[in-house]
Amino acid sequence: MLRQITLTSALILGTSSAAFAGGITEPVIAAAPAPVMMTPVIRSSDWTGFYVGGSLGQGNVGVGDADEIDTSNYGFHAGYLYDMGTVVVGGELEYSALDFDESGDDFDASVLRLKGRVGYEAGAFMPYLTVGGAKLTIYDGEDDSDDSDNGYFYGIGADYAVNDSIRIGAEFLQHEFSDFNDGGADISAQTMSLRVAYTF
Repeated sequence: MLRQITLTSALILGTSSAAFAGGITEPVIAAAPAPVMMTPVIRSSDWTGFYVGGSLGQGNVGVGDADEIDTSNYGFHAGYLYDMGTVVVGGELEYSALDFDESGDDFDASVLRLKGRVGYEAGAFMPYLTVGGAKLTIYDGEDDSDDSDNGYFYGIGADYAVNDSIRIGAEFLQHEFSDFNDGGADISAQTMSLRVAYTF
């Protein structure tokens, strides 16, 4: 009996020693990679400088209580902007021709505007407010004469810098001409235009 116990003990000890001799390796837990935070890239733009461009759009003109007349417009502009960091300020001179779309109207008009502009720089995008003086000239084809008077306008717009040289945008303007040419009629006009400009 003693011999069996001794033999059994030796067998158990031998098995345990063999197990420890092989070594028990602790499992290696690989650390998860840290999450990569993606930050949106906003392209910065410097709006400072001179620019020239053109515009094309639609609008309407109302004279007193008469029905509004639809118009198409096209024009040219030139200006200068100064980028102060967040705020962009500048001035612009713009000429727009108005073609009246109503058949039978034998007259056209033009508007000359001197604009002040204040915008918010949002990288390549700049929304802005504009206000200034305007001179409306109406050409009457029947008697080959024209009438003109001064008024004012205000509006909103937005420009986008496609690259360092090209900008595109859109602009809405409301015009007011009181007692036009001392004739007793108040004239209002709205224009919506698409614009493109080259900067230098």
